[in-house]
Amino acid sequence: MLINNGAPYIEGDDLGDVPDDKIESVMAAGGTGTMLLTKNLLPLLRASSRPDIVNMISACGEVGHRRSGAHPAFYAAKHAHAGLAEVLSHRLRPEGIRVISLFPPDFVQDGPRQVNGDLTARSVIDCVLFAVGQPRDCFIREFHFEQVR
Repeated sequence: MLINNGAPYIEGDDLGDVPDDKIESVMAAGGTGTMLLTKNLLPLLRASSRPDIVNMISACGEVGHRRSGAHPAFYAAKHAHAGLAEVLSHRLRPEGIRVISLFPPDFVQDGPRQVNGDLTARSVIDCVLFAVGQPRDCFIREFHFEQVR
């Protein structure tokens, strides 16, 4: 299993809030880095009996999402990641490689798992374990989460 979680989170409403080198590193990690890592690990995935690519994208990679205080570079990097995941899901499915993408909103590391509370990291992990635990003919392509706040 390959888990892609590229692009460090940076805050900022305005493009000018962050120096150019920081924008470059976020874009490189989320776009180019994710693509190159996946490309170079594909031979191992193809040789695996349970080849899964799990993409931790972010709600910032969803069209129309504007609720995060993330910098536009983070949004752009996550859209690049989402686009890569979409095309790979289509192209790798005939080989039995599942591409699973998660689009969680901002979530907390721990805390009570309540209906009116924030999404927890444990709940996101449980979604991943559910998806990869399915029979090989079950391709769960995406998880989208309701943001409660």
